[in-house]
Amino acid sequence: MELKEEYIKLDQLLKACDIVGSGGHAKIIILDGEVSVNGEVVIQRGKKIRSGDTVKVGDYEIIVE
Repeated sequence: MELKEEYIKLDQLLKACDIVGSGGHAKIIILDGEVSVNGEVVIQRGKKIRSGDTVKVGDYEIIVE
């Protein structure tokens, strides 16, 4: 995914990439520890994701440019 701003919040990224259908679903999978950023599990749904970060959710991998 290519960023148009300096960063995107993790829950917004998951919605933008159609990994989840709603912010509520994003919150649940993030708090359940199902999401990692750059190889580390993240439980902050407002985590700022920047260019160069890699987000993994299950079989999905998002490389942010």
